[in-house]
Amino acid sequence: MTPMEMRNEALGEKVARALEKRNMDAWYVPTRGEALEKVLELLPEGCSVSWGGSATLDEVGVLEAVRCGPYRVLDRAAAGSPEEYQEIQHQALSCDYFLGSTNAMTEDGVLVNIDGNANRLAAYCYGPAHVLLVVGMNKVTKNLDEAMLRARNLAAPVNAQRFDFDIPCRKVGTCMNCMVEDTICCQFLTTRYSRVKGRFKVVLVGESLGF
Repeated sequence: MTPMEMRNEALGEKVARALEKRNMDAWYVPTRGEALEKVLELLPEGCSVSWGGSATLDEVGVLEAVRCGPYRVLDRAAAGSPEEYQEIQHQALSCDYFLGSTNAMTEDGVLVNIDGNANRLAAYCYGPAHVLLVVGMNKVTKNLDEAMLRARNLAAPVNAQRFDFDIPCRKVGTCMNCMVEDTICCQFLTTRYSRVKGRFKVVLVGESLGF
């Protein structure tokens, strides 16, 4: 085991315990392969599944596995029209399992997320029976201030590049606190506790995943 792997394991176990104190289920696994196994273990056969935009889920192979698996999949990418796209996004708010990641997470288990349309944040707040997140250890920060800085100055600019939005952070690589029509920083969500025990299920992964 390398020094970085040992560090990630020690910190990952600490973060998992912090999440459990916040009424969330949590596990630490060393690799993305083990993360995929854990996600599929947690998804009951026949359940309805949807997700928000997440590079992490793609990198781990979750979306491909779910699309090919024994689940009722609500996939907005399969929509044949803008109207169907919107309908699938609304249906996702009442699915059994909503999949995603987080823009940042503190060492003591607080989740920080920023969104433009906020369909992902809406699902995290209320609706789906379960929210299942896969989170690389690169997203763990010391405290809430650092988590917000990460979300605004790293995750948001990278996502602006990914989706080719014509907004200031795409051009300069850091948050400019813009107020333009295409801004992706419309909604900020801090999740510090799950009122429903075990609704949030977090798989921490000892790799750098997503943005």
